[in-house]
Amino acid sequence: MKFIISIVTRLVPRSYLHHVSHFFLTFVGLFYLGNRVEDPITGDTFRQFLPYGRMVSRKNALSPSTLSLERHRLMWLYLQRETDFFQAPYKVLHIAPEYCFLKRFKSMKNLDYLTGDLLSPWADIKMDINHMPFESNTFDVVFCNHVLEHIPDDVHAMREIGRVMKPGAWAILQVPMNPGAEKTDEDISITDPKERERRFLQSDHFRLYGTDYSERLEKAGFQVEVNNLALRLSNEERERFAVPAAEMLYIARKPNA
Repeated sequence: MKFIISIVTRLVPRSYLHHVSHFFLTFVGLFYLGNRVEDPITGDTFRQFLPYGRMVSRKNALSPSTLSLERHRLMWLYLQRETDFFQAPYKVLHIAPEYCFLKRFKSMKNLDYLTGDLLSPWADIKMDINHMPFESNTFDVVFCNHVLEHIPDDVHAMREIGRVMKPGAWAILQVPMNPGAEKTDEDISITDPKERERRFLQSDHFRLYGTDYSERLEKAGFQVEVNNLALRLSNEERERFAVPAAEMLYIARKPNA
């Protein structure tokens, strides 16, 4: 199973995977039933999660019930425990919406929830993140996870996200990171897919972020909080939800005018 998932996620375009993966994994999940790990998004439990990874397969990563990965489960816990997201009347933009959140956020009566992306079959609006078709100061909350590494000028995209946010609004902007690197490794001139995979973990990435990611967000005009909820979870909760302690949440806030 680990080998099959690794090959499929690496070779099959993600836009195709979006159409069929949830049906396949719902069936596969029947063979993983148990009570050792829990997907906090639904409360479904399994003996373990599925392996996942386009280049390096991670054990116990992918929930068969929601398709959530480690970062998604951590984000859910943050929204649930440290924000009023499930109660406040927010206007939300979700860029490149993840399947594990899509139906749940759309069904929340307190949210005015809109999704946008260039390729995703789930997006309400087809759009380029560099030139979004929204007026300035429109959204209270923005989610944009694992997108900026695909953008040649990521700081420009960050500024565009900031433009459509209201003063005081906040965003969760996750990216692939090398936590052991102080500086982001990037080179937009590299076109060879194998070299991009070697340097940046994926053939369509322009960079692999280091711990200077906060500085890039600040350069784009945000006030940045590096939230360490994963580290503050108990060992039992980290194991239960399969969330690595090193996973930080990057919360970007637009300053009040």
